[in-house]
Amino acid sequence: MAALGWLTPRKRSATARSVLAGEAAAEAGLKSTQEARGAQDKTSATGTADQAPDFPVPGDDRAAAFFDLDNTVMQGAAIFHLGRGLYKRKFFQRRELARFAWQQTWFRLAGVEDPAHMQDARESALSIVKGHRVSELMSIGEEVYDEYMADRIWPGTRALAQAHLDAGQQVWLVTAAPVETATIIARRLGLTGALGTVAESVDGVYTGRLVGEPLHGPAKAEAVRALAAAEGFDLDRCAAYSDSHNDIPMLSLVGHPYAINPDAKLRKHARKLDWRLRDYRTGRKAAKVGIPAAAGVGALAGGTAAAVALHRRRR
Repeated sequence: MAALGWLTPRKRSATARSVLAGEAAAEAGLKSTQEARGAQDKTSATGTADQAPDFPVPGDDRAAAFFDLDNTVMQGAAIFHLGRGLYKRKFFQRRELARFAWQQTWFRLAGVEDPAHMQDARESALSIVKGHRVSELMSIGEEVYDEYMADRIWPGTRALAQAHLDAGQQVWLVTAAPVETATIIARRLGLTGALGTVAESVDGVYTGRLVGEPLHGPAKAEAVRALAAAEGFDLDRCAAYSDSHNDIPMLSLVGHPYAINPDAKLRKHARKLDWRLRDYRTGRKAAKVGIPAAAGVGALAGGTAAAVALHRRRR
């Protein structure tokens, strides 16, 4: 893929693969959104936030909002739910599903991603979709959303996203999940679009290779930076929302960072920098990480998943 030349000067280092993954995600996300603009009716909000935010500013179209997906917008991991759908459709065997679940559980418990472990997870996932058509995975993704994801959207986070939409601003998902899956979720929620991990495809068929690396950590910040440059956003006026300390690079990029259902490391970092915190989990779960819970919002879904990349490259 040719370099897009979108990136503004950065204050920290980023690997070439992170930059490539970020640019690819921004390019794929823009392509999907441009194709859908003018033909998509935005859905109405479901549920309300625990309190009305004093941000966004109505009419500020140079501001946008960027939402992490797993455990921020949706309870649990999107890739795990997609894996359940693929297993149900006999894409792979039970032992592979168990392996994916164990890999994601390890990531969550360890709190850090071992490069060799992540490489193993990526290769396992890519081997499953290699040779399958992108259109086939998109069709399955639509069904999986209805089967496993629709009832796991956090009403509080959904209401925050709707507030940005109502203010006339773009709202993007930014996730390590497949760009195809993320795009489906964004469209179903009436959001602007999605930035996700991009996997290479040739003539509409997955090759089993990634473009860059999974959209994770610093790569998410690169994707947001690239999209902001392309769309003319002022990052100081933008907002970002996430549950994970791995997304601190993305959260630090904007003027309005929010920690949503935060893990312990993100909670500590957010409190140190006086970032806003919101928690939509039940009291029991929130108590484990030391944050008061917002009453009346659904429980955190059990089960975790492998960090799997199965995205297409824009041709």
